[in-house]
This record gives sequence, structure tokens and C-alpha cells, in this order.
Amino acid sequence: MASEITYAEVKFKNESTGSIPNSVFPAALEENTTPHKSNHGFSKLLFASLLIFLLLTISFCIAFIIFFQKYSQLSEKKRITKEPIHTALECLKKNRTMQERVWSCCPKNWKSFGSSCYFVSTEQKSWQESEKNCSGMGAHLLVINSQEEQEFITKDLRKNFAYYMGLSDPEGQRHWQWVDQTPYNKNVTFWHPGEPSDTVERCVIINFSRKTWGWNDARCPQPQHSICKMKEIFLRM
Repeated sequence: MASEITYAEVKFKNESTGSIPNSVFPAALEENTTPHKSNHGFSKLLFASLLIFLLLTISFCIAFIIFFQKYSQLSEKKRITKEPIHTALECLKKNRTMQERVWSCCPKNWKSFGSSCYFVSTEQKSWQESEKNCSGMGAHLLVINSQEEQEFITKDLRKNFAYYMGLSDPEGQRHWQWVDQTPYNKNVTFWHPGEPSDTVERCVIINFSRKTWGWNDARCPQPQHSICKMKEIFLRM
């Protein structure tokens, strides 16, 4: 009986001595859970990278579409610009040198003076519509730079009509502006006596009054005839 009790005590002590310390478990647990934490962080990083790549791809596609549209519009504008507006020309031959012959041309039904071409419109439109009509023909409303040009323009006009020209006062401050940006020269003007007379009348017509042709301010929306002007077209042979 004594020996069995001694054996039991020895066995109890061996189990206590051979038991695994509690301090070992946290380390083992940390080793087991570390790979899981690492995989979770890698997934987040991968997702963020894919999201950034997707956003960059979308931004690039949008930028490419915008660039393509702008390029297409520019190409179309250049194509239209290169196409001749006037297909029928009336030309005069000018010999500048022995080796070169130059033809000075105006569109058919236009009149030539100096180095410009002139067209008298039979349609009655507002000043803005008249300028748009001239612009569509590669020209602008009439700009007069000399007495000779004034006399050339008026010699074939009908006295019972008024004609818009390219002079206006956009702000109603009597700051006259030519449509082709030519500086307004008070010394080369042909106003009727007493004109301009009304700040509400911000556009200019050329008309026959008091037995002479001259300029008069008028209301821009009022329909009138008009005169267009453009540079001569030169052809070299």
C-alpha cells in the first residue's frame, strides 16, 4: 500500500513538471493568426490598386473621346475652309513681271475696285443678318477708306434705297467700329449734315439725301439692303 501511494505522488509530480507553460500559447496563437492578417492586408492593397487602375483607364478613355471630338471638329472646319466658296470668277490679267502672269478675280456679279470686290444685296435684312450674309460669302459689310471708294460705291446705287455698311456703335457711346477692325478715322467720313443724331441708332446706312449720298445712323433691327466687300482673289499662271 505504501508503494502505491508513493507511485501516485511521483506520477502527479511528473504530470505537473511535464505540462506545457501557459506562456507558450500566445506565441503559438500569434504564429497561427499572422498569415491570416497578412492575407487580409494584401487583399485590401490589391483591391485599391485595381480601383486606381480602373479610374485611370476611365479617365484616359474620356480624355481620348474629347480629344477625338475636338480633332474631328477641327478637321471638318479646315475641310470647309479649303473648299472654294465662289466657283464662278471674273478675272483680269495683270502682268507683274515677264516671268509671271497674275489674274485679278472677283466672284461673278461682284464689282471690282482697287484690290477689292463689292456686292450689292437686293435682300432686306437687319444689320446683324446682313453681316452674317456677307460673312457666308467670305466677305464683310462695306468698309470705306477713301473719297474715291465712296464715289465708286454710290454711282450705281438706287437712290430710293438705303444700304447697310460695316460701321456700328455697339455700346451706344458714339465709339464707331468697322467690322474688319480698321481704325475709325474721323477725317475720312461722309456723314450727312447733323448726323449721327441718335444714340439709339447704332448702325450705319449709306443713303441719298439732300441731293447727295452720305452716311446716316439707323436702328440695327430695321431691314435694309446691304453692300458686301472682300479682297480680290489672285490667280498666278
